[in-house]
Amino acid sequence: MNDAQQKGRLFVFAAPSGAGKTTLVHAVVTKHQERLRFSISYTTRQPRKNEADGVDYLFVDKDEFMRLRDEGEMLEYAEVFDNFYATSRSQVEKHLADGYDVILEIDWQGARQVRESMPECVSIFILPPSVEELQRRLRDRRTDSAEVIDRRLRDSLSDMAHWDEFDYVIINDDLNQAVADLEAVLLGKGHASATSNVALRRAVSRIIG
Repeated sequence: MNDAQQKGRLFVFAAPSGAGKTTLVHAVVTKHQERLRFSISYTTRQPRKNEADGVDYLFVDKDEFMRLRDEGEMLEYAEVFDNFYATSRSQVEKHLADGYDVILEIDWQGARQVRESMPECVSIFILPPSVEELQRRLRDRRTDSAEVIDRRLRDSLSDMAHWDEFDYVIINDDLNQAVADLEAVLLGKGHASATSNVALRRAVSRIIG
């Protein structure tokens, strides 16, 4: 936790499906639990067997989702894979006011909305080391049908085109190295991962083509 008089910082993460964002972010949060807090997203999709309400997501039906949206509770929201997702404005503002740094895991469209509402946020995009590795990760999940996997892959490739909208890019090849790169960004020492960094831009171009 930061100094009691200091407001926390908001870190916004986005990634294509299969980039390993959740694994990477959770690894960093586990190491820095004293100062980092997750924002738990609302979603209208059904929970998976390993997910718990209030832990992984705030599961609501569509009517409740729309009511909360209309009341201004959503910092951002989007429809992804036929389901709605949103960030709780009140939850984020409370954590920041309490001096905690807040982690948002959302898509690039939501990140754009958050930047408009809170331009002081730090935005981070996570990429796989290659398109081939992205394909392998999506197929190895074995939780989706072939049709869903193909759609996720198409959407992921489209999502990757938005990396340049973010302040930093983390290439998630080796998890330990990716964690170290992300920790540097959280500490304000992430020049090597800055989108403006020429070497980083070359690395991204090799991945995306």
